[in-house]
Amino acid sequence: MAFNQNRRSAIRNIVAGTAAITASGMLTSFKKEEIKEKLSYKLKGNINHSVSPWCYSELTLDQLCEVCKEIGITGVDLCGPKDWPILQKHGLYSSMCNGAEINLTDAFGDKQFHATLQKNYTEMIPLVEKNGYKNLICFSGSRRGKDNETGWNNCVEGLKPLVALAEKHNVVLCMELLNSKVDHKDYQCNSVEWGVELAKRIGSENFKLLFDIYHMQIMEGDIVRNVTDYHQYIAHYHTGGIPGRHEIDDTQELHYPAVMRAIVATGYKGYVGQEFVPKNTDKIASLKAAIQICDV
Repeated sequence: MAFNQNRRSAIRNIVAGTAAITASGMLTSFKKEEIKEKLSYKLKGNINHSVSPWCYSELTLDQLCEVCKEIGITGVDLCGPKDWPILQKHGLYSSMCNGAEINLTDAFGDKQFHATLQKNYTEMIPLVEKNGYKNLICFSGSRRGKDNETGWNNCVEGLKPLVALAEKHNVVLCMELLNSKVDHKDYQCNSVEWGVELAKRIGSENFKLLFDIYHMQIMEGDIVRNVTDYHQYIAHYHTGGIPGRHEIDDTQELHYPAVMRAIVATGYKGYVGQEFVPKNTDKIASLKAAIQICDV
C-alpha cells in the first residue's frame, strides 16, 4: 500500500546496508521452537502490545505473526484488507487499520483530495467493522501554506460525513500526529494541541488521535503531561527511540517506562504499537526488549 511504501522508503538504506547480517542473524534463527525457548516470558497485562510490520520487512507477515504470538504481542498495526486474513489465521488483531488514505501528504487538509478520500473511506469503514476491528488511520496532509484555521476548517469539512458513517459502524478515525521538523516536512497535524483542536471541532468519540511518541517528542516533548491532559482524545500510541526512531532502550533520550505508567494511569485500554527501526543485528531481541520496557 502507498502508506506502507512511504514508511519503508524512509529506511530503505538501513535495510539495504544490513540485509546480509539480517538474513543470517534474524531469519535463520526464526524457527518457532527456538523463539519460544529464547523469548518466552509473562507479561503483566496492563498494556496491550502491537507492532508495525514495516519495521521488520525482512519477515513475511506470517513470520511476524508467529513472532508476535511467542513474545506477547496481540495486535498488528497498519494492515489493510489483504492482510487481515493472515492476522485472523494467527488469532491477532488489526489494531490500527489502513488502506483508505492516499498518502501522508495528500489528505484531509486539502479540499482537492476530499472526493477521493471520501470514496475510499466510505468503502473502507464498513469493511473495518465487518472484520471486527475499530481503528482506521487518517492524516491531515501537508500544510502547503495554509494557516491553522484553514487547515482545521478543511479537515472538518472532509471528515464530518465520514465521522457520521464511522459512528454508524462503530469505527474510530484516527489522525496521526507526525513531526514536521525531521521526518515529514510541512505536515500540518504536527502537535497534540493542533490535533486536539480538530477533535474538539469535530466533536465525536469516533474521531481521535494516533499519538506517536517519537514524533511528539521531537516537536514539543512534555510527553507525560500531554498524555495526562489529552488522553481522552487519544485512541492509539506508537513508540520510537529519539533521535533516529531506533530502539527505545537507554541508548535514546526518553524514559519509556515513565511514559507507559502515565498511559496506564489514564485508564487507557487500547494498544501501544512498537514502531521503531531496530539497529541491533537481532531485531527480534530488540522487539522483545521493547515489550519488556513497556510492560509496566
